[in-house]
Formats: sequence, structure tokens, C-alpha cells
Amino acid sequence: MKLPRICLAGTAGLLLFGVQGAYAGTMNCGVHFIQDDTRAPVSKYEVLKKCGEPKSREGDTWFYERGGTVMAVTFKSGRISSIR
Repeated sequence: MKLPRICLAGTAGLLLFGVQGAYAGTMNCGVHFIQDDTRAPVSKYEVLKKCGEPKSREGDTWFYERGGTVMAVTFKSGRISSIR
């Protein structure tokens, strides 16, 4: 059974770009995946443990460079409130 070429191209694109930037609110840190999920908010300590030191910090916003893209991780009360 042959799959349509457009389907294969779309699948290949997803594999090439991976989870990184799949949707706002997620960040890949090596083998770890963090997100701004309000059901289980991630602490600053966990982010440091999984992602290491940020490239820079501005108050409660930490900046990480991932694959040429700068990700802004904002904390509220010591937990992730958003990832952009």
C-alpha cells in the first residue's frame, strides 16, 4: 500500500523538527521535556536540574537558547507560569 507523498512529507517534517516548538508552552531540555501545565507546575529548582543555567535572567523570566530559538520561561510563585 502506497502512502500519499504529502502525508510522508508532513511526517518527515514533524520528525525533523521534533517536539521543540511543537506548541507554545513546551521546551525540550535534552532528554527532559517541560511544559507550563497548570495541573502539575514545574518549580525553578526542577527547571535548573533538567535544563541547567539559563542564558540570561530578567527577574522571574529566564531565557534559554534551544536550536537557535530563544525560549522565555516565566515563573510565578516559584513555578512555571508560561513558556514562549
